[in-house]
Amino acid sequence: QVQLVESGGGLVQAGSSLRLSCTASGRILNTVGWFRQSPGKEREFVVAISASGNVRNFAGSVKGRFTISRDNVKNTVYLEMTKLKPEDTAIYYCAIASGTPFSTIDAYYSWGQGTQVTVSP
Repeated sequence: QVQLVESGGGLVQAGSSLRLSCTASGRILNTVGWFRQSPGKEREFVVAISASGNVRNFAGSVKGRFTISRDNVKNTVYLEMTKLKPEDTAIYYCAIASGTPFSTIDAYYSWGQGTQVTVSP
């Protein structure tokens, strides 16, 4: 089974940008989604991209600030985050789904271990 590893997290100031990477141990011809979880909150959908990269699905809270792309040669999906806000602080996870870029967490599997993003005011 393909394993995913997230990287690129860190501590930044509000208004800054950050790029996260989700790298797979093998080819991933699937939808890949990013989710995030803050302390005391449920894991929530952020964005997903289809296998071809042609279809993207964004949560309303990040639309216009976050973008997602993929490099199927490098088996990597990128989450570019701009205009970061303190409320974006969370552990960010990537996972795989079969089919279209769902926002439903139950559709995803093969979760990575997560990468921490902290945005200071």
